[in-house]
Amino acid sequence: MAESVQRPEPKPARSGGGAKTPAPRLKARYRTELVPRLQQELGFANPMQVPRLEKIVVNMGVGDALRDAKLLDAAVADLETITGQKASVRKARKSIAAFKLREGMAIGAKVTLRGARMWEFLDRLLSTALPRIRDFRGLNSEAFDGHGNYSIGVTEQLIFPEIDYDKVVKTRGMDITIVTTAQIDDEARELLRSLGFPFAGMPAVAAATA
Repeated sequence: MAESVQRPEPKPARSGGGAKTPAPRLKARYRTELVPRLQQELGFANPMQVPRLEKIVVNMGVGDALRDAKLLDAAVADLETITGQKASVRKARKSIAAFKLREGMAIGAKVTLRGARMWEFLDRLLSTALPRIRDFRGLNSEAFDGHGNYSIGVTEQLIFPEIDYDKVVKTRGMDITIVTTAQIDDEARELLRSLGFPFAGMPAVAAATA
C-alpha cells in the first residue's frame, strides 16, 4: 500500500501588506480639483505644465546661540516638533569680527520638507497656524523671488499649536520658503492662492463642494 503524502498547509495571506497610506487632503485636492482649474485658467495644453509644489524650507536663526548653546538645542527641538522631521544645524560660512562670529559656528537650524510631510505642514500652516497670528491682515502677495518661489516671515513659533507654551525657552521667528516649479511669479501666485494662501487684497479661492 502506497504511503500517503502529507501536503503542507498553505500559509495565510498577509493582511494589510499592500495597503496604501491615503494622500494628504491638500495634495488630493490639488490633483483632483486644482490641476484642471489651473490648466484652464493659465492656458496650458498639458496638465504636466501646471505648476506644483517642489519643497518647503523652514529656517530658524539662532544668533544668540553664540553665548548659550542650549538656545540652539531648544530651537532645534521646536523646529522638529513643528515640522515632524529632524532638523539640520546651520553653521556660519565666514567670520564676522563685528558680531564675534567665527566660521563654522552653529547659528541656526533648517528643515527641508518634501512629499507627504510637505503637504501636511502646508495644510497646518494655512488652516491652523496663520489664523492664530494676532491682527493678521493677509500675506504679502509680492514676496516672490522672481522665479516662482515665495517666502513668509513668522515672528514667533507659538502660532503652531504643537508648541507647548510652558516649555518654550525663548520666543523666536522663522522663515518659510515655498519652492514651486512655476517659471514666473504670476503662475506661482495663482497656484498658492488656489491652495488657500490668504493674500492681502486678493479674494480667496473657495474649494469645490463634493
